[in-house]
Amino acid sequence: MTENKFNLIDEKWIPVTDKGKVSLRTIFTDETITALGGNPIEKIAVFKLLLAIAQSAYTPENETEWKKIGVKGVQDKILEYLDKHYDCFWLYGENPFLQMKDAKKAKKYSFGELQMEIATGNTSVVTEIQAEKEIDDSEKAMLVLLLMGFAFGGKKADNSVVLTSGYTGKTNEKGKPSTPKFGSSLGYQGMLHSFVFTTSILNSIYFNIFTQNRISEIKIYPNGVGIAPWEKMPVGENDDIAKSLKSSYMGRLIPINRFVLIDEDGIHNTEGITHPSYENYVVDPSVTVFFNAKPKPKVLWVDPEKKPWRMLTSMLSFWSTSKSDNFKCFQLENVLERKKDMTVFSIWSGGVRVSSNAGEQYLTGTDNFVESEVMLSSDLIGESFYGYLENEMKYWEENADILYKSIFHYFSELHNEGKSLAVQGTNLYWQLCEGEFQTLNDICYGNPEKRYELRKKIRSYALQIYNEQCPNLTARQLEAWAKNRPVIKIKEEN
Repeated sequence: MTENKFNLIDEKWIPVTDKGKVSLRTIFTDETITALGGNPIEKIAVFKLLLAIAQSAYTPENETEWKKIGVKGVQDKILEYLDKHYDCFWLYGENPFLQMKDAKKAKKYSFGELQMEIATGNTSVVTEIQAEKEIDDSEKAMLVLLLMGFAFGGKKADNSVVLTSGYTGKTNEKGKPSTPKFGSSLGYQGMLHSFVFTTSILNSIYFNIFTQNRISEIKIYPNGVGIAPWEKMPVGENDDIAKSLKSSYMGRLIPINRFVLIDEDGIHNTEGITHPSYENYVVDPSVTVFFNAKPKPKVLWVDPEKKPWRMLTSMLSFWSTSKSDNFKCFQLENVLERKKDMTVFSIWSGGVRVSSNAGEQYLTGTDNFVESEVMLSSDLIGESFYGYLENEMKYWEENADILYKSIFHYFSELHNEGKSLAVQGTNLYWQLCEGEFQTLNDICYGNPEKRYELRKKIRSYALQIYNEQCPNLTARQLEAWAKNRPVIKIKEEN
């Protein structure tokens, strides 16, 4: 019998701000923990795990029950659940956490080969961070969790192993092992995820919980909450448990996209459950999706050139008056309906941009992790707030368009290639605007004079960058500068 070792309930493995790594029990008991640490993908995967534990411990029937039990009630339910299911959280043992014994039939990969930020094989090592190194048990636990929803598509999973008899999802048209698919929480390019965070992680978990009624209203999880996979792991890619996870909320929190087993010097890894995608009208609730887009649904992708805060109007477009034709983030909508029970909170968004070629996913020099967090006040936000925010962001976007065209045409007048400098100029403009975005949210509703003053400042950023990017020292430069100088009007109200 394999010895039980490293229990995730009591061992330190979750990075948090100001405290290093902590255990699951500490997360659910220490109310001074305000934020998760690690990169954005680790934050998403860990928070989804915390929500899965909370929903397994207690899912209220409706909003009345949710409000009645309160944070303390949910905390008690979670701690009781962890004690009851303590043996489900051993990283090593007879039933290792989120692992399958039969995965040992699959090829074993080094730990570095399965870490997205590590360069292995023929990939060049550019920085020390990309170099493969030994990892401890806490990092192995995190890697297992990441592989469940954020595994890269490509050759680093052995699809010659099929655990469900007759299952053809891991073979190609020629009957040979197919290229393993990307994780359902990652997607083709890297989907953007969003959550509402409050004064502590414990409070954030409480406010992000879904009720049974809300899950029914969403209509994309026909099996409801479902059962946590650590309680009952599937034995194959398409057995009854796998089918249940494909159509339950729990299956989106912990999707089991890979069947894995930790070995002494690596991980046995094969493709696991294949979940329906956003194109099939199913998403993680933390993903922002436009179901009514034509010809097919679309989601918000991570874009290193466009920080998530610039997409806030899309994330909050359920407040728009034309709700049927907008993006929707079920996670944000669910929590913000409870805004009266919160005072100050933030909307956090993040993810990673990835590249793909012939089914192989990887990080290039232009791909990166991104995240942003915007503080909001419950007594200000709503439909009116959204309307003003949308108007102001349109103004900021118009400035960016005008600035881009002005720089581009300036260099065209001088018979130079101006596209890269125009892109550089608009990126600088958005960097300056980022420092003003929190101010915009604070004054957006009910402060026309302050909005007008902020517009003047935003306009000045565009003019400043144009002057820096487009010199006017020679006669030809001066003529091109004057001809293409940005003309940006300021209106007190839209």
